[in-house]
Amino acid sequence: MKVFRGLPNAAARAPCALTIGNFDGVHLGHQALLGRVRAAASELGLEAAVMTFEPHPREFFARKMGDLSKAPARIANLRDKLQSLSDNGIDRVIVEHFSAPFAALTPQQFTEQVLVEGLHVKWLMVGDDFCYGARRAGNVAMLMEAGQRYGFEVHTLPTVMQGDLRVSSSAVRLALAQGDFVQAEALLGHPYAISGHVIHGQKLGRTLGFPTLNLRVSHRPALAGIFIVQVHGLAGQPLPAVASLGVRPTVDDSGRVLLEVHVFDFAANCYGKQVRVEFLHKIRDEAKYTDLPTLTAAINNDAAIARRYFAERDGAVTATDRI
Repeated sequence: MKVFRGLPNAAARAPCALTIGNFDGVHLGHQALLGRVRAAASELGLEAAVMTFEPHPREFFARKMGDLSKAPARIANLRDKLQSLSDNGIDRVIVEHFSAPFAALTPQQFTEQVLVEGLHVKWLMVGDDFCYGARRAGNVAMLMEAGQRYGFEVHTLPTVMQGDLRVSSSAVRLALAQGDFVQAEALLGHPYAISGHVIHGQKLGRTLGFPTLNLRVSHRPALAGIFIVQVHGLAGQPLPAVASLGVRPTVDDSGRVLLEVHVFDFAANCYGKQVRVEFLHKIRDEAKYTDLPTLTAAINNDAAIARRYFAERDGAVTATDRI
């Protein structure tokens, strides 16, 4: 899969079947949309393409207003989003930097400069509530009219439902915020996980007897707290672990979000390795403790809860069992 930061240059442009959206989480609704794009691209001999945005448009406007509380929490980082798009058969992804000039494009300018000239779109599918251009002035009816004028087909995909629930990124965010990983998996079509490269931390965990793998989280995540997890990428099968995702209020006042993972009965140099942390169960919310002994006692209790969880799972295998 080819990834472009902004519109491809003239030499890299190719006729495509396209869809546009934030694709946060790439849930079952997104997957249905991507499947239609992939099928149309194959039928018409085009490349299957996705245009997505960084930052999220709502995050851009929240920053502009000085109120980041109005920005949506993120389900997935860009790496995981791109991997999901690749897994769904997409040939090329345009990651458009959402900026003031881009936000100011009129619907007509967006059609001409982005869709026609920039992407050579021949077939386009959007959600039935799709809006585009400055102040979201463009709608599906205007897009269909533009398609007739410039020679590209426009199709819409109705909302995907799961029973009475609309499958949406908002529904996934709510499930994650509530620690409901069964519901999140039902909406995503796969277990929820965060991937990244292991970075150096403050090394505090090892002094407390709980060395951790540290993954940087660059956006406000859709969940926070202490979790039972399993880690993929360090062995032939996932390793049992306990994790903290949040701002670590007891030891850090910077507000920086970090995912810290203590893998049970495991010792190896993992710096630089890419791992995937799969979330299984929420133990509790993040808390601020008065001192390090109190924090250590809480970590001990969290680890004991996680170990019991794995011991009670049918066929559970721990790192110790594999030695």
